[in-house]
Amino acid sequence: MNYIWSGMILISIVYATFHGTMQQLSEEILNSSKEAISLCIYMAGVVGIWTGMMKAAEEVGILKKLEKILMPMIHFLFPKIEDRETKEYIAVNMAANVLGLGWAATPSGLKAMKCLQKMNHYSDIASVEMCTLLIINISSLQLIPVNIIAYRSQFGSVDPTSIVLPAILATAVSTGAGIVFCKVMQTMLR
Repeated sequence: MNYIWSGMILISIVYATFHGTMQQLSEEILNSSKEAISLCIYMAGVVGIWTGMMKAAEEVGILKKLEKILMPMIHFLFPKIEDRETKEYIAVNMAANVLGLGWAATPSGLKAMKCLQKMNHYSDIASVEMCTLLIINISSLQLIPVNIIAYRSQFGSVDPTSIVLPAILATAVSTGAGIVFCKVMQTMLR
């Protein structure tokens, strides 16, 4: 990846040098750097707000209710897991992802993976359950695409929330495909 980015930068500099647009290139580099910093600060605020809301949801018991709702799905996706703690970590991870809070889902996802790795006897080869969690986590059905709404708002979209329905449909399809794939692979590998 470093070679690709380095190559693109080098090509840009060479092109700008031979076409007399070095001044424009310099200005664009500075402008995009400023935009990147501005976006990082904006997103830090969004992440702070939503992570705080996730913590508040945990404190008032909303996450526990979501866990109960998600348990039948977890039993379906992970039939071999009997450890309650592992299932709870998976449920919190899935709940955070459904709410569009991927960064808040990461700690519980990592804890679930550690539990699954322990169940896998610390093998160098990922278990079916580990692969299933990874696929479900990556495909991640989202009801509220927080990041995209924030990006669209930051860049002046007239209706930043117009992405909600397409995002729900797209993530539902990707999650459905992930579930089908996982169940087929579970059947083939067991």
